[in-house]
Amino acid sequence: MFRGILEGMRQTLRSFFEKPVTIQYPEQKRPVRARFKGRHVLKRYENGLEKCIGCALCAAACPADAIFVEAAENTDERRFSPGERYASTYEINMLRCIYCGFCEDACPTEAIVLGDNYELSFMDRAASIYTKDMLLEPVPAVDKLTPQSTPPGVFTRSVPEMKDPED
Repeated sequence: MFRGILEGMRQTLRSFFEKPVTIQYPEQKRPVRARFKGRHVLKRYENGLEKCIGCALCAAACPADAIFVEAAENTDERRFSPGERYASTYEINMLRCIYCGFCEDACPTEAIVLGDNYELSFMDRAASIYTKDMLLEPVPAVDKLTPQSTPPGVFTRSVPEMKDPED
């Protein structure tokens, strides 16, 4: 019994003389791990079109029922994504989300990605529902905003040819 007390005191004294590790948050931000799952991001193609085709597989895969997707039809005059449909409404309730990554795995176009942003705060429940505008990544250039007008017959596939994953 006495030996255990001495061992505990020795550990306490040893940590007493070590330099503390303090990060001055928010000025300094600790880098996150490669597999960290943070705030969701809806990705775009290089031409500015949205990757989300409104299939709602992410909503079906979500165990917390935090995702709501409503699809609408694309036309050549008003094109949002390369397929026949696009997500006219895409909402994620961040209070319900458990950041499991099932939505990311279920997406056939790799449109939804869990990013590295961990700074989430809400003042009320309504602010915790992230809409499509809040989730979409910015366009690379002003001329690539959606909706776009495209010539007929340019986009024949809603899911592009995918390369093998690199992990």
